[in-house]
Amino acid sequence: MTDTLPAAAVQYLPLDGGIPANAAEHVRLIEDADDHGARLVVFPELSLTGYRLDLLNDSDAWLVPDDHRLGDVRELCRRTGITAVVGAAFREGDGTSRLASLALHPDGSTETAYKTHLHGQEQELFTPGEGTTMIEVDGWRIALALCSDASAPAHAADAAAAHADLYCVSALYTQEEDHRLGLHLGARAMDHRMFSLLANLGGRSPLGESCGLSGFWGPDGYPMKQAVGTRTEVVPCVLQRSRLEKYRRHSGAAAGENSI
Repeated sequence: MTDTLPAAAVQYLPLDGGIPANAAEHVRLIEDADDHGARLVVFPELSLTGYRLDLLNDSDAWLVPDDHRLGDVRELCRRTGITAVVGAAFREGDGTSRLASLALHPDGSTETAYKTHLHGQEQELFTPGEGTTMIEVDGWRIALALCSDASAPAHAADAAAAHADLYCVSALYTQEEDHRLGLHLGARAMDHRMFSLLANLGGRSPLGESCGLSGFWGPDGYPMKQAVGTRTEVVPCVLQRSRLEKYRRHSGAAAGENSI
């Protein structure tokens, strides 16, 4: 277990050209994050295609297990020791359709998180997940969430019950949702005394213009570092375990006092 976790939230404006073009750009951005010393790099929801549900009639818009199009991303993770979390429409081996985040680890393994709280057209295209997925990087416990999962307090509560140190949200928040974004990420962090991270899609999608604001929130609920604008940007931050312990000790003392 390490005292610090260097991480990067990637605000990402998807490219035309589907998964191959975006996977190549993911490689470039992970290399950028590696220059900042990151051990964890998190991309937005549907980062490999953009939020283009209208394109999902094409089988090429879907990832499958061990998809060869992620080969260069996997190799870079192996070489740098980075765990990268990427977003895609994903078909499991049995054909089940998921809105997914895939955590690609340096040892070549993959862990998948499936969006639990689907909305709108997503409900017609995907099967929902069943709660919070946890991964581990350098001894840090990390919960993966997708967009509206963060709007459900029970999702983050499940992460806290699983001893999460960091709640990672891969999302698309639009301009009208900037206040909602801040409430979600700040409250999830403060309520459970963990860090939170947002990787937001940039630019314009069929849902509207992004509000940007990818970044990090501390266990006090206040933003620590955020993107400027709505374009592609790598937002690095070093998370400190001592800061978690400070707030968790305080919370524990307060709970003890209140129980007397």
